Amino acid sequence: MKAAGEPGFAYQAVYRYLMRLMAEPAGDGNLRLPSLRQLADRLNVSISTIQYAYSLLEKEGRIYSVAKSGYYVRAVVGLTPPAVGNDLLETVYVNARRPGMRLLSAEDPVSVQSLDSPLLLLERELLRQYPRQPSLLDQPCGELELRTVLAARYTTSPSQCWHAEDVYIGADLRGVLEILVAVLQLKHATVLVESPCDWVILRLLQAAEVRVIELPLQACGGLEPQWLETQLNTGNVRLVLLSSGLCMPRGTQVPADNRITIARLLREHGTWVLENDCYGELGETMDGERLRDRLDPDRLLVFSTFEKIIGIEAPYGFVLSRQWKSEMLRHFLMRSFRLSPIRQKAIARLYRNGRIDQHLQVLRRLLKERRTPMIHLLRERLGDALQVVEPQGGATVWVRSVRPVDMRDVFQRMLRQQVLIAPGELFSLQGLHGHHLRLSLLEQGEHGLVGIIGMLGDALRLAPLE
Repeated sequence: MKAAGEPGFAYQAVYRYLMRLMAEPAGDGNLRLPSLRQLADRLNVSISTIQYAYSLLEKEGRIYSVAKSGYYVRAVVGLTPPAVGNDLLETVYVNARRPGMRLLSAEDPVSVQSLDSPLLLLERELLRQYPRQPSLLDQPCGELELRTVLAARYTTSPSQCWHAEDVYIGADLRGVLEILVAVLQLKHATVLVESPCDWVILRLLQAAEVRVIELPLQACGGLEPQWLETQLNTGNVRLVLLSSGLCMPRGTQVPADNRITIARLLREHGTWVLENDCYGELGETMDGERLRDRLDPDRLLVFSTFEKIIGIEAPYGFVLSRQWKSEMLRHFLMRSFRLSPIRQKAIARLYRNGRIDQHLQVLRRLLKERRTPMIHLLRERLGDALQVVEPQGGATVWVRSVRPVDMRDVFQRMLRQQVLIAPGELFSLQGLHGHHLRLSLLEQGEHGLVGIIGMLGDALRLAPLE
């Protein structure tokens, strides 16, 4: 087991430790696992990290909890790769946590370098300064200090400005997005979404019975203005969901002229815009302007998460909105998010002292250094089979098969060799991107990379045509 101070130590390491612990001879259906505090002391990590690892195991059905007793191992049959007919996203999630699986599908920018250790160190210092706060001082929409910092960071002019009262912080991004669906009354409403889009967002909208119309990104990374205008003119569009700068999983940025045109159309139609800023800080080069800078701030909401740039110890999601104040407050009160005020203060201090900006400069460089060898190998060895979309940031590479092969077959062939890829169809609800893949390789050495690229080439050649 790694020491807590070593880079890369997070819930994945705790997860792997527990998997080995459960596989020991005594690991039958009655084995009681260590308590959260016992395991936190044993591994020298935070209780929240242990809790997250346990929650993953519980969701997978490997363990179960008994009130006032603890966690126990559930007797299960050995895992085998799910059949082709099973839900593809579920197959990806389950296999991503199988021991020995090599992940060519992960999307975790901070796996190369996180701020978890500095954050926890700062939190310990703050605990000595701030004794436990009375419950009357609880702030349901987030710690005021952090909300103030975020408001200032997103303010770019006297008109494009935000205040602490416009910022709402939740326990995680999914919880914040679920609140937005409720506040904006999106059930059965029409929402335009750029495509490809994060599968977490797509599945959440699908579960909420939102009518999603996908707007495919052009080769240049922008949207087709005429098609967008047609949808705005003919459809009863409640909301348009677009990226602020970096469009993931493609890893590209919208050209400035296209961004100006799209923003003008949205302003003219008075359309509500929900801006996804989860990856806005990971672009290699930014021209200083984001989509939101050209939109009407009174018809705009922005959401993001700290987890993509800080790490697993900062899982909170947040949203900025000038409108819907009473509804936002009501839903956040109903959710009763349990957020550590000291942890939030520590995050705010990382912003105030410039540590976040220093970290982002290093993180962008490291991500590019990890992507570059992979892109070189893909073009050198699979240039006749795959076309690579040149990324402008982020932790992944978006590729398209030259031949119309069955990507489900490619997926299963790679899975049998314990390599997990992310087929493009995961990033659409309407069958788009069937010949695409999202690839990443953040933990393998160059030798392992060559072998995996070779496996991918064989799978592409052997896969049947559609």
